[in-house]
Amino acid sequence: MSITAETTERPAVTLTIAGSEATGGAGAQADLKTFQQLGVFGITALTCIVAFDPKDNWNHRFTPVEPQVISDQLEAIQTAYDLDTVKLGMLGSPATIDTVAAALKAQDWKNVVLDPVLICKGQEPGHALDTDEALKATMLPLATFITPNHFESLSLSGMDTIESEADLIEAAKRIHANSGAAVLAKGGVRLEGGNAIDVYYDGETLEVLSAPKIGEVAVSGAGCSLAAAIAAELAKGAMPLEAARTAKDFVTAGIKARVSSNAPFDALWQGGAVQN
Repeated sequence: MSITAETTERPAVTLTIAGSEATGGAGAQADLKTFQQLGVFGITALTCIVAFDPKDNWNHRFTPVEPQVISDQLEAIQTAYDLDTVKLGMLGSPATIDTVAAALKAQDWKNVVLDPVLICKGQEPGHALDTDEALKATMLPLATFITPNHFESLSLSGMDTIESEADLIEAAKRIHANSGAAVLAKGGVRLEGGNAIDVYYDGETLEVLSAPKIGEVAVSGAGCSLAAAIAAELAKGAMPLEAARTAKDFVTAGIKARVSSNAPFDALWQGGAVQN
């Protein structure tokens, strides 16, 4: 059987700078599957390798990619393609953040979608806090669209608690004020009520995106896929709010079709959007 490709318009080329997640549920793997599903040509520069440890309660095993190797990847990518859209995921260290920031500043970008992966759960000094502070200082000013989860919204807004829709709206407004970027603050399953809500705010437009909760436990890859879907839609020319709406629907469908495994978490399936 022969397969003949029809002549089609060249797809938008979209970059993700993120970590590899070995189970395939999150990270660069989720981003690339999302890009493919939404019709953009996805490429990735890897920043780290995350392999959960099944012998230690599935805790993270984190291996950073050397900064020079990250720089080499980005040099090749940025030379090969005329890019205007990038999604930023797990960076993992101040050195990586500095390397990525230097590459981003070497050209103009229309869309910089930041999934602000924060890792410090308190104010203890050390690598985690240093990394988070570097991300806030260096990456937030470069972002045009930010997609913080519940914990990240607390950290970026400076709020003590986010327990309601009104709280999440306030957090989105504060994060926008601090960054100038469009914000989709994710409440997900962490707020009470029957719906998973996210709040979009860009300084002018406020919209609460809502869908019935599917279970009460977060699904691996939901946050990565949401930010990647936003990046894909922006790369195709969508307006930010339109991109957020499409991404919300895409992730909701993927959660419905989630993939189970022997790990203590399910993974979002990007192909679920085709089935729903």
